[in-house]
Amino acid sequence: MSPEAGTRTVPGASAAAERLSVVTLEQFLAKLPPELTVLHDGGNGSGLLRWVEPSELEDPTPYLLDGEFLLTAGLPFVGDAGDASRVDAYVGRLVNARVGALGFGLEPYFSAVPDTVVEACVRHNLTLVKVPSTVPFAAIGLEFSQLLESENAKVFRHLADTNRQLMRAVLSARPEHELLAALVQRVPVWAMLVGADGRVRARAGSGVEAATLQPLLDRLLGGSGPRVEMDTFNVPGSALVFGHPLRSTRDANLGALVLGTGAPLTPAQNSVVSSAVGLLELLVRQRTSGSLAPSQLATSLLLHPDSLAAGGARHINGLRDLLAQSTSSTRSGPLRVVQGTRVGQTAGRTAESPVRELLQWRRLFDTKLVELTDYGFAAITRLKVDDTLLADVEKLGWRLVIGDPSELTDLSSAYQRVTALRQRVQSTGKSARVGEVTWTVAGLLGQEAGTMLAGRLLEPLLSQDSDRRTAYLSVLRAWLGENGNWDATAKALGLHRNSVRRQINAVAELLDSDLNQAQVRAELWIALQYVDELPAGPD
Repeated sequence: MSPEAGTRTVPGASAAAERLSVVTLEQFLAKLPPELTVLHDGGNGSGLLRWVEPSELEDPTPYLLDGEFLLTAGLPFVGDAGDASRVDAYVGRLVNARVGALGFGLEPYFSAVPDTVVEACVRHNLTLVKVPSTVPFAAIGLEFSQLLESENAKVFRHLADTNRQLMRAVLSARPEHELLAALVQRVPVWAMLVGADGRVRARAGSGVEAATLQPLLDRLLGGSGPRVEMDTFNVPGSALVFGHPLRSTRDANLGALVLGTGAPLTPAQNSVVSSAVGLLELLVRQRTSGSLAPSQLATSLLLHPDSLAAGGARHINGLRDLLAQSTSSTRSGPLRVVQGTRVGQTAGRTAESPVRELLQWRRLFDTKLVELTDYGFAAITRLKVDDTLLADVEKLGWRLVIGDPSELTDLSSAYQRVTALRQRVQSTGKSARVGEVTWTVAGLLGQEAGTMLAGRLLEPLLSQDSDRRTAYLSVLRAWLGENGNWDATAKALGLHRNSVRRQINAVAELLDSDLNQAQVRAELWIALQYVDELPAGPD
């Protein structure tokens, strides 16, 4: 189907001058006091009213806007001005100026609406309303203002909800498709997203085919600057087809959004379209002309995995610069590896969009180097991750392992050190910093895991009566501390060596363990470091 005449380009957008909300004549008349009478219904109840304007001028049209409700007390019809021909000319001028309705107020000039006015309104099909003297014009204007304000509030709520839906679409796994779907759900249009090569990337709703839109697309992709290209087609739902170019920051055309509708959109609907255009422009900019450093860095490390060990100084410095840009820095410097994990009842992956989660961590840690993992996420950041940032993350139900400052060539080792602490963070439910941890087995194990180990390994001793439990733990701790030397242990405890041997044999029998094995001794020694943290046993 070929486009009809009337194709045009609209430079820029003048939507700022439009009101977000409109009130129809039908809505307004329903809100007016019951004393008002509609003497003639012009059949334009769905027409939009812009304002209520009182005027006693013989020709008020130069001062009127489209869609006004004009009020008059009849002064323009007093005396000879009430002649049928002059009244007819007056009403004709109002219709040509697209006045929505005429309100005729009774008193002080007329006690009834003149027949010539009624006949002229019927002839020109202009809605005529009789306003009794008990209803002042100011009350009518106030009623319109309140109705308009109420409608505006509804529109603002609708726009806020729509913008939230559009943002959710942008953060989905298929942002372009979901964004168009959300758009056509909120605005009565069909939508088509076209790439810079002219190919359709996404579509929602049915309308004109891409081949038919080629002249419009040529203008969109061949022009420059912000603009709107328009066409009309003899296709249902396509009486008005308009397109917005999607441009880079340097005004290169990255694609276009084409929309079709059967009727002009309201200002509020145009506002939704503008939001969608802006979000799509951000998406295509990020995809085609966003930061190039992460992709260059990943390509280099994927193709040359040994480059960090074997690369020359020039190559390493180049990678450092790419790494700095990927972490939102202008120069290379120390970086930190951070791992995040959910704890407690919220442990594990969440149902929220992976894209939303990824963007959240990229924003909080100001880096593009974030990986979603089975335990949570890992990130490389230039930030120190101070207590304020840590508190913000913990409010979201997460706990962090924060690495120490590391250079490019040491990031792999830094990652291993962070990973070594992750189990401790998951078991204790407390974040940890690598630089503040005592690097011993007990320090890495943590209190919660240590007390659990002590309770399990030493349970046969802990279940004894109080005196026996104290004696067994005391002799075991001394014997292990003296590396199994009987004489040294006896001297340390003030016991005979045979007493020490007899008690150690009893401990070995209770634990059902071979205390001559180094691993058994090591595990028992670690468990003894936490035994004092256990609750007291039976007396």
